Amino acid sequence: MAEPLVVVAATANQHKLDEMRGIFGDAVELLPRPADLPEVVEDTESFVGNARLKATAVAEATGHVALADDSGLEVDALGGAPGVESAYYGGGDHDDAANRARLLSELVDTAEPDRTARFRTIIVLRWPDGTEIVADGACEGTIGRVERGEEGFGYDPLFIPHEGGGRTFAEHSPAEKNAISHRSRACRTLLRALDSSDS
Repeated sequence: MAEPLVVVAATANQHKLDEMRGIFGDAVELLPRPADLPEVVEDTESFVGNARLKATAVAEATGHVALADDSGLEVDALGGAPGVESAYYGGGDHDDAANRARLLSELVDTAEPDRTARFRTIIVLRWPDGTEIVADGACEGTIGRVERGEEGFGYDPLFIPHEGGGRTFAEHSPAEKNAISHRSRACRTLLRALDSSDS
């Protein structure tokens, strides 16, 4: 792509914006969601459904290409929970500490071999005419018993990626996390799809 694709983000989460901008580089100019746009109710039971709701709402409201992601943590011992409820797992809205506390409580009697989990991201890039590209990414790992690290956000202090040398995501630098994270893999899949559509 010669010129960067200008895209309006559906998220107001600055952590996510920073991560995605770092991954996209010069290929995509990611604009923040306009402050006057209301929050979209994410009431589907899938990551792709919620991402599509958000991307569609922003594309229709702004008349620009919109990008939305829905991400979450899937813990095998919990049947895939918290999944699409990851941001609300602790009972509040994006209360990271409460979410982590509930996760640790749910897994207190779960042995190490059974603490497998993955972070998953689905990205929907949608044009105002309804054209869209869907990209996904996942990062496999395990859930630790104690929080470690100061970087990242959400469940990062508990999630130990298989490729992280035993460190949690919160013990990775932003660049290290972007090299292996679920969000970076989804973003790179999206960039490859854009390259293919341009060629």
